[in-house]
Amino acid sequence: MLIFAKKYKNKKPITLQSLLQPMLNNLKSFAYNADDEDPLKKFRNYFYFPQLNGKPVLYFTGNSLGLQPVQTNNFVKKELEKWAEYGVEGHFKTDKPWFDYHKHAKNGLTHLTGALPTEVTAMNALSVNLHLLLVSFYQPKGKKTKIMMESGAFPSDQYAIETQIKWHGLDVDKNIIELTPRQGEKILRTEDILDKIQENKGELALVMLSGVNYYTGQYFDIPTITQKAQSVGAYCGWDLAHAIGNVPLELHKWNVDFAVWCSYKYLNSGPGGVGGAFVHEKYHQADVMRLAGWWGYEEKTRFQMKKGFLPEKNVDSWQLSNASILPLAAHLASLQIFIEANIYKLREKSEKLTGFLEQVIEAVKAEVNVDIDIITPQNPRERGCQLSLIVKNKGKQMFEALQNQNIIADWREPNVIRLAPVPLYNSFVDIMKFGEILKQVAINLN
Repeated sequence: MLIFAKKYKNKKPITLQSLLQPMLNNLKSFAYNADDEDPLKKFRNYFYFPQLNGKPVLYFTGNSLGLQPVQTNNFVKKELEKWAEYGVEGHFKTDKPWFDYHKHAKNGLTHLTGALPTEVTAMNALSVNLHLLLVSFYQPKGKKTKIMMESGAFPSDQYAIETQIKWHGLDVDKNIIELTPRQGEKILRTEDILDKIQENKGELALVMLSGVNYYTGQYFDIPTITQKAQSVGAYCGWDLAHAIGNVPLELHKWNVDFAVWCSYKYLNSGPGGVGGAFVHEKYHQADVMRLAGWWGYEEKTRFQMKKGFLPEKNVDSWQLSNASILPLAAHLASLQIFIEANIYKLREKSEKLTGFLEQVIEAVKAEVNVDIDIITPQNPRERGCQLSLIVKNKGKQMFEALQNQNIIADWREPNVIRLAPVPLYNSFVDIMKFGEILKQVAINLN
């Protein structure tokens, strides 16, 4: 399999077979040539890289916390200066008034989600937004009371769904349908998900999955699963924490009912950064139950302070409070980069980077006696920029040894090392260097 179809500076394309020859003779020339011809290479300079022990790190944890954009400080500083100069008048008398500051995120979010501007907003945090939208889209009635989710979903999703079911006075054990892989497999098959939906069609109220599973890195078939859920009379919602900014999305076209996400992973908007929500336009005019807040009230009459909730006729009606301006400023700094880079071009590079990482790992396995199993789907269309590795012997020791060599990866219990080569700021040379260090660590642990 070719890493790239094209040739680099009259050199023959690098194949998996040639990579299995002595690694250093092949990877260096390929990596440097690939980076040299990368049309997105300038974006690496848009970010700060941490240092450990006075040395730069190889950073592969953008799926946990993205790096800080260089321009973030200026965006936040500008709002601090407005606060100092204008005080409360900053809500109305500046170039970007705080009153509707959240609207400046809509351009970037529509690009990343494939939504209409009226369908997407930046607000709250992921778990808060999930609870707010479950109030609207989990309305158990009669026999249709059950929620379907993947087994081992991120804990915040598990807890939210568990407590929403309890809120309705229902038995958790009887009303959660967990999707598990087939025996001996690590990922879910789409056909099994569809069969499970059909099997439970009479009792299913909601299908709630993660767009990209945090543990395995599996990218689910969002449009196909959404359509199937809706065909049996269930809503379909998505946690896009590991999908947004990672893979292109078309939420409006796919007819997704609702979605939520955070912004501190691939969206590089800072620890605990502002979250986001999508609600399809078909629900904006409908009499959908929601928890009301002042900032979800009709904008043009909001300051008349009248009794009786009159919602905005778009996703902003799910807002509760006015925006947290400083976190939102950091969010805008990153969204501007995505608009400049283009998520579709980033996806193209992402597939190449992740494919190269896979081949580097396979090359190390061929040269050194190390038992590493990649549990992330091999098909690029079924994964984002993440590989999850199970090291069957001394996995935690390997992770710690990599850390001691300034590689920032992620350990997830009980036995997975997660690596995310993010196309905005990771390079092919980063991956080549990782391979060199991984090989030496594996030798030392044998």
